[in-house]
Amino acid sequence: MLGVPLLGQNRFLTTKSDFFMSGLSIALIGAATKQVELLYVWDQARPEAKVIIVLLFLGSIAIWWIMIYKVIQMLRALKLNGLFREEFTSQKTVLEMYDRKLEVSGCPLYVVYQAGCRQLDLRLRGPTGERAQQQVSLKNMEHIKRAIENVVAKESLKLESSLIFLAIAVSGAPFMGLLGTVWGVMSTFAGIAQSPTGASLAVMAPGVSAALVTTVAGLLVAIPAMFGYNWLVHKLRTFTVELDNFAQELVSNMETEFLKDE
Repeated sequence: MLGVPLLGQNRFLTTKSDFFMSGLSIALIGAATKQVELLYVWDQARPEAKVIIVLLFLGSIAIWWIMIYKVIQMLRALKLNGLFREEFTSQKTVLEMYDRKLEVSGCPLYVVYQAGCRQLDLRLRGPTGERAQQQVSLKNMEHIKRAIENVVAKESLKLESSLIFLAIAVSGAPFMGLLGTVWGVMSTFAGIAQSPTGASLAVMAPGVSAALVTTVAGLLVAIPAMFGYNWLVHKLRTFTVELDNFAQELVSNMETEFLKDE
């Protein structure tokens, strides 16, 4: 009495296992077929299409390297700016950190602070090289302010460097892919027109599919570059605003502590 249900259950498990294995086999065969399809399309592609695909592939490597480098650079700058902000707000005088001769490479806020303090220190020191003066004139403070603004602009340009290549990839890669597609389709139809057998799906399909792969390659380069470019531009605007605000705060503290009343 108990053997019949167990036998039915074993058959059910066996059938389920066979179904799973057959499904896995179909999936593997499908994946292999897709790989063969890509190789087939590459073999059918014309030389100009292969050149465009190779150029897009090399451009994709360069674009990914630039994006990874810029992301690491901005994340590191963001972390260092936060640490510097904590130290800057805790100091009692403007020149306290400058006198300690700290070196914080890769921190945009510290570069601005160091440049401003260097200009202020030069105007406070007398002929003997010591800080004989305790205050500076309004004219000297204007020179210090302009020097800080120049450094802010340079730091913004440094953070913005290499973003032009991402913008070129976003706008140029799809057009390169489209060029390869149009060129390939044109060549395919020209070959069909000269063929004595006439047009058929078997004759047209290989050339058209090989032509379309260049558009796919162009989009594969442009889409990641678009997301990376937009994220980096947003972070760049944040850094630029932060640099401007810090420059104004630094000048205000210098004027409060060292500007001579006239």
